[in-house]
Amino acid sequence: MKVNGQATRTIWLAEDAESVEIIDQTKLPHLFEIVRLTTLAEAAHAIEVMLVRGAPLIGATAGYGMWLAMRQDSSDAGLLTAYERLFVTRPTAVNLGWALDSARARLSPLPPPDRAAAALALAAAICEEDVAINRGIGVAGLPVIQALAAKKTKGGPVNILTHCNAGWLATVDWGTATAPIYMAHDAGIQVHVWVDETRPRNQGASLTAWELGNHGVPHTVIVDNAGGHFMQHGQVDMVITGTDRTTAAGDVCNKIGTYLKALAAQDNGVPFYVGLPSPTIDWTIENGVRDVPIEERAAEEVTRMTGRLDDGGIATVLITPENSPAANPAFDVTPARLVTGLITERGIAEPSVEGLAMLFPDRIR
Repeated sequence: MKVNGQATRTIWLAEDAESVEIIDQTKLPHLFEIVRLTTLAEAAHAIEVMLVRGAPLIGATAGYGMWLAMRQDSSDAGLLTAYERLFVTRPTAVNLGWALDSARARLSPLPPPDRAAAALALAAAICEEDVAINRGIGVAGLPVIQALAAKKTKGGPVNILTHCNAGWLATVDWGTATAPIYMAHDAGIQVHVWVDETRPRNQGASLTAWELGNHGVPHTVIVDNAGGHFMQHGQVDMVITGTDRTTAAGDVCNKIGTYLKALAAQDNGVPFYVGLPSPTIDWTIENGVRDVPIEERAAEEVTRMTGRLDDGGIATVLITPENSPAANPAFDVTPARLVTGLITERGIAEPSVEGLAMLFPDRIR
């Protein structure tokens, strides 16, 4: 997608071919900074502190992290150390384990001197596959927006509500939930996006709004609790979110607050879709509420906020009483019964064991 009119991805091999470069997403929307990763430790740190975030991008970064690790130590011990170090960086996103398992399976049979080159090739392939998958989600989801636009007998845009950031910043390019939106916009369909701010890290206000604005997509930032109000008043035509892990039965684990949006959508007859890249499906579990590990992040993400001051400076401020504790579950699970459809690169699946199996018979374990 575009930044200041220039096509940009979230992660790429640096010009020196010795390191990887990423966008530091903790600095957005106020600063656009590029960070260079040169070691396993730096790649793991980038995932842990969310310089990169979003399940697909985490997987891609882990792939490059394995390459950086093999440049340092390509022995069997080095491979195991790299796998274990990266695996614990974020527990919820299934793409992380998928990328690391792919790397271990590819590299283990090779002699150590060949592992770095193979890891680099695999990391590049993971990135290109992610772009193709997200483009496929856009193609599959575009007809949904086209159909909603056709029903607008009095004109006006298709109003779409998003939660968190499932845009290209969460992937390598295109995004998951945003891919159909970008394709509709680029095809000349009038769209308008209600952007949930998405506390506590404000990824909607900070990231989704930033990338939509850079691409020229009309949007309005709203507080998290306003979504139901707009649905009640007929101002939301559809909801589309991303997912960090989806079970084989169609339960969707996504940023905290997604479940509440799904409940409001059901109560108001608003279709609720999920942009689902197939590597994010966890075929080993069916009950998301019971079996998906939910990451508990630092209380400081709730008690403090960072923003730009009137004088242009950036500051982090305390917004709660100094001694008040805070809980910070990063994700919640939306049961399949609340989901209208799972928009995948192979088409739109019914959120059920049968629906996903129909589109992915080759993935069933």
